[in-house]
Amino acid sequence: MDKDKVPQDDENLLEGKFAVVKYALDKNGKYVKVQSVGWEPENVALKQAWEVINEKVEEARKRVLSGEVSPLAYWIEKNMMDEKLVGEYMGFSKWKVKEHLNPQTFSNLPQDLLKKYAEVFKITVEELVKIV
Repeated sequence: MDKDKVPQDDENLLEGKFAVVKYALDKNGKYVKVQSVGWEPENVALKQAWEVINEKVEEARKRVLSGEVSPLAYWIEKNMMDEKLVGEYMGFSKWKVKEHLNPQTFSNLPQDLLKKYAEVFKITVEELVKIV
C-alpha cells in the first residue's frame, strides 16, 4: 500500500491518544512507518472485542455483588487475566487463586496477602475488597 493510502478512519476507539503504526511504501518504493488512527474493519472488530470484555467484567461484578464469588473474580476479568496468570504473579498455583474466589475464603485472607493481590492489579486494598 502506498504511504498516502494508509487508512485514517478515526472512530476515536483509541480515545485520540494513540495511533497505530502501519508499514507502507514511500515514493521510492521503500517501506516506511506511517501512523494511522484506524481502519474501519479493524475499528469494528476492536469495538466488538471491547463489548465482549466489558460484558464479562459486568457479569463478574454482578456475581461479586450477589455473593457468588469474591471480588478477586472482578479484578481478574477487569485486567483480562486468568487464575493461572494471577497465580504466577502471586507465586502460587492457580488452584490457590481459585480457592480465593470463594467469598468466605477471601474474607479471611490476611492483610499482607490482600496487599499482594492489590499490587498485582495495581489498585489499593480498599479497591480490591469493595466492588460497587
